[in-house]
Amino acid sequence: MQEYESVNQPLKILIIGLGVIGTTYGYLFQKAGHHVEHFIRQNSPKRSISKIGIDLLDGRQHKKGVQKSDSYHVQFPKHSDYDLIFVSVPSGGIAEVVAMLDYERISGTMLLCCGLWDTKDELGRLMQKRPYILGYPVAGGNMTDGVLKCCVFDHFMLEREARCDIPNRQDILRLFADCKIKTEEPYDMLEWMWIHMAINAGVVSVAGRYGDIHDTTKSAEYLMNSSRILSKAITAIRETTSIVASRGVKLKKYRNELFAYHLPTFISAPLMKRLFSHNELTRRIMTLHGNTADLIYVCRSIYECGKKNNIPAPLFYNCYEAVMRQVNESAK
Repeated sequence: MQEYESVNQPLKILIIGLGVIGTTYGYLFQKAGHHVEHFIRQNSPKRSISKIGIDLLDGRQHKKGVQKSDSYHVQFPKHSDYDLIFVSVPSGGIAEVVAMLDYERISGTMLLCCGLWDTKDELGRLMQKRPYILGYPVAGGNMTDGVLKCCVFDHFMLEREARCDIPNRQDILRLFADCKIKTEEPYDMLEWMWIHMAINAGVVSVAGRYGDIHDTTKSAEYLMNSSRILSKAITAIRETTSIVASRGVKLKKYRNELFAYHLPTFISAPLMKRLFSHNELTRRIMTLHGNTADLIYVCRSIYECGKKNNIPAPLFYNCYEAVMRQVNESAK
């Protein structure tokens, strides 16, 4: 983890869209004194939004989180060149963002905060030589009736300097330091994203199988309150991370991230249940994520890769298929 002194010159930051993650960090960047604008498509109903209520569980300086209420004034683009373009869009949506930036002739270092199942070569072709750095937010929430209900932790995952080629990485580090957010740098950010997606796929598939994929809050609550269902989620995570390993990822490089899931389930499941019952931040982030389409995308990416690579993952496959039956039935 690294911390830096505040920058003297405010950064010009463009947030793509007005989604939960972008708006959460846009609010924090703005409160830290930086100039933040949002790019919203002309035909989007969100173009009419100029002010958003903020209901934040803030874990940056207190491990239990501090509840805060505020408001956030949305600024629209006035520039064509930015110090940072913050991108958090539904999985698979980056190509559309790049095309839009090209059309609008907007430039700047892009911070990609999305679930990515692409390889580094595929990502390079997708970005078309634009400068970019990978990151992953440790935050979550939902937006209803003009109010953003969100939570944010005290750290942010960011790609190592040796693995990215951008001119202003130090500015990005200082930006997060201005917001009282520390940066953590995994061995390989893209591989870390794959592992994180695999963990999510294991949890989501089991929660959806034993709950209701269309009521993510209720399903998450049921999962967190049941050692039996948590045990199944842990087993599914072991299976999904083996699918990631089939892509050439050396899981031992991420021993800290995966340690809890390799303990015997009769130990790890009660420990996780206790964590959820005592840590409001962790519990809140589990219940606030309500983008079902994005969750299904993550599960499908892992499922298709596992089937293609002939990786045994019976519990995960069974749960995912059951979830998709739910989705297909509700679509009729």
